[in-house]
Amino acid sequence: MVLRLRRLPLAGLALVTAVAGLAALPASAEAASPHPRTAAASAPALTAAAPDIDVTRIQAHLTELGAIASRNGGNRRSTGQGYRDSVAYVKGKLQAAGYTVTEQACTSGCTSGAGPNLIAEWPYGDASKVYMFGSHLDSVSAGPGINDNGSGSATLLEVALKLAETRPSMAARVRFGWWTDEEAGLNGSDFYVRSLTSAQRSAIKAYYNFDMVASPNGGYFINHLNSTAAAPMKAYWDSLNLQPEENTEGAGRSDDYSFEAYSIPTSGYAMGASARKTSAQAAKWGGTAGAAYDGCYHSSCDTTGNINATGLNRSADGVAYTLWKQAVSDTAPANDFSVSASPATGSADPGTSLTTTVSTATTSGSAQTVTLSASGAPSGVTVAFSPASVTSGASSTATVTVGSSVPPGTYNLTITGTGTTTHTAPYTLTVKGAGGCTAAQVLSNGGFESGTAPWTGDTGAIGAFSGQTAHSGTRYAWLAGYGYAATDTISQTVTVPSGCTRATLKYWLHIDTDESGTTAYDTFQVKVDGTAKQTYSNVDAATGYTERTLDLSPYLGRQITLGFTATEDSGLQTSFVVDDATLTTG
Repeated sequence: MVLRLRRLPLAGLALVTAVAGLAALPASAEAASPHPRTAAASAPALTAAAPDIDVTRIQAHLTELGAIASRNGGNRRSTGQGYRDSVAYVKGKLQAAGYTVTEQACTSGCTSGAGPNLIAEWPYGDASKVYMFGSHLDSVSAGPGINDNGSGSATLLEVALKLAETRPSMAARVRFGWWTDEEAGLNGSDFYVRSLTSAQRSAIKAYYNFDMVASPNGGYFINHLNSTAAAPMKAYWDSLNLQPEENTEGAGRSDDYSFEAYSIPTSGYAMGASARKTSAQAAKWGGTAGAAYDGCYHSSCDTTGNINATGLNRSADGVAYTLWKQAVSDTAPANDFSVSASPATGSADPGTSLTTTVSTATTSGSAQTVTLSASGAPSGVTVAFSPASVTSGASSTATVTVGSSVPPGTYNLTITGTGTTTHTAPYTLTVKGAGGCTAAQVLSNGGFESGTAPWTGDTGAIGAFSGQTAHSGTRYAWLAGYGYAATDTISQTVTVPSGCTRATLKYWLHIDTDESGTTAYDTFQVKVDGTAKQTYSNVDAATGYTERTLDLSPYLGRQITLGFTATEDSGLQTSFVVDDATLTTG
């Protein structure tokens, strides 16, 4: 929590009492159990939909944040390496879990040298309805900042990982923010909200802030206690008979204020900083009357030993309950899977064989048995799978055997996975022959209609979204378009066959922008093995799609990584939408 106040009058910010629509909540006589796991167990009906958050996993994140501070002069201040290492730790966990993760450089209003904000979005649910959860990741220079605010940051990280682990059906988007430079004046979150367009701000239906949620002598405080946004947070703590109070100490002193300044509804949990616990609060919550909620506030003793595990657990479970209540669908997700082949192309002489790996993944619901088969093979070509059936999430090896009498040519095979539903993946087989060039199309899923594979990188950009349309079919890759500093890249590795005289990349590109003038603020590049070969920008914006062509003949006979990269500055949005890409030889 920032020490100095930045509170200003907010015109028109109404706090509306509303608990209508919440499920009936169980009463609980337990109010101050010393055991951190007891609170969740006391409210089984309330946590039936939302998962329990394991407080020991949050504590493991706090241990790592403490170790990072120890390696970097004892703190994680926004301008130091300790903060950047904290960003890297959180980012790595989120990327591995499947989040769309962006480092947003704070280019105005932050302390010189401050590290970036970290933004992570779970790429499912209605993008026009966003619930955002945030905490500041920096500490003061005086200490490691494990309660202030490792506790909020680690809580959000573990809730985000639990969301990715359980993969519920989403009714709305969930976005997480870890803010830079809060201790110097809420600067990172202020920059983030300022960078949004008015439409992007309107899409955020509520912002929830978590700053110091494990204070050792803490109380149970909620920002805007009786507001609509706070209703699920209050409902959870009410179910534990905690009798939460308004967070008056923290008003205007943490990152929720940056969102309030733009009339975005806010709430959040806190357990108190340097203010002192009253006798009445000690009577209902336990602890020491007359002592600070956190005696190590902004001090070197704010270490992992300065954490109230019971309060931390209650906060984390309340965060999860709020997220599930606001953004998760009541309808259980259907079991579904995806299937892909890598490589998706292969060449063989008659009388030989080759292999490809067929991968499956559980995309929603539970894992299921998937039976594999192939079709489209010409006479004399067989495809065998080992194993022939897998549990979604596992892989199989497909062996393609080419008979000695199969004529040269290119054949489009289809690999099919059959479970509760059916999904396919394309495979292109080239049978070599003596002399001449066999034309081939070697780019897989260039129309993005078959999931995301074999594309890698920021594959959350692939899909069908409100706000853009496909060139053909229903899906496409929407790169950039955020309105803040960000980079999206998708790529796949292909082998460009030898024996031909030319190789040509063709794709359809739509560019729309809120920029103006002739300055290239936002760019789109086609890259081969990381080197840009073609560049377009916001200056090239036009209505509809334009077909673009790139000569890749220098790469005949080579394996290359072909990528599309969009880079956006911190200002107005530019969207680069790609569809129907092909790479043909002839």
